[in-house]
Amino acid sequence: MSIKYKVVEKSNPGNPTAPKKWYAMAKSTGETTLKALGKEITQRSTVNQADTLAVLEALTQVLTEHLSEGKIVRFGDFGSFQISISGEGTETAAQYNASKIQKSKVVFRPGVDLKEMQNNLKFEKE
Repeated sequence: MSIKYKVVEKSNPGNPTAPKKWYAMAKSTGETTLKALGKEITQRSTVNQADTLAVLEALTQVLTEHLSEGKIVRFGDFGSFQISISGEGTETAAQYNASKIQKSKVVFRPGVDLKEMQNNLKFEKE
C-alpha cells in the first residue's frame, strides 16, 4: 500500500509577497472508528469485543486525566503524549501570568514502531 497525495499551491505565510510554491499534501483514503479498531484487535487476541472496547474507552479516559495533570503519557514503543502550550510574550518573567497563554494542544511523539513505519512509507501521486 502507499499513501496517496495531491499537489497544492501555497503562499509563504512569513512572506506573503513571495511567489507561491507547490507542495505535496497527503490524501485521506477514509477513516476508522474506535469500534472498528476494537473489532480488529479482538480478532487478533483472546478477549471478546466488549472487553476490548471497554479497555479502549478506559484508556481514553485515563489518558485525558493524566494529560490534564501535566503528565507525559508513554505508551511503550507506540509513542508518547504530552500537552504543549503557547501564548503571547512579555517583556519580563514577572509580567507573565496564565492569561497570556492562548492555546494548548496535545503533542504526540511516535515511538520506535511508528517511526519504522514512517521510514518505510511509499507515496503515490493522485
